[in-house]
Amino acid sequence: MEMIIRRFAGTFILASLVLAHYHSPNWLWFTAFVGFNLLQSSFTKFCPLEIILKKMGVGASCCCTTEPKSGGSSCCGH
Repeated sequence: MEMIIRRFAGTFILASLVLAHYHSPNWLWFTAFVGFNLLQSSFTKFCPLEIILKKMGVGASCCCTTEPKSGGSSCCGH
């Protein structure tokens, strides 16, 4: 989940910088908003994007990246 949130934040920041350069400097407010949310979430552990992603079912699976050992479960919780 953390990796997905970082990718979203990075994409939004880069997109808003491109839009600010080619369209309107007002897009820098969006860059500031993303940066503020990153900063506040580091203190409060509250992340609006995480709530949205969880409601969409992202990150809810229990799949392992490696094969389970013989007789083991395929769930990460073992």
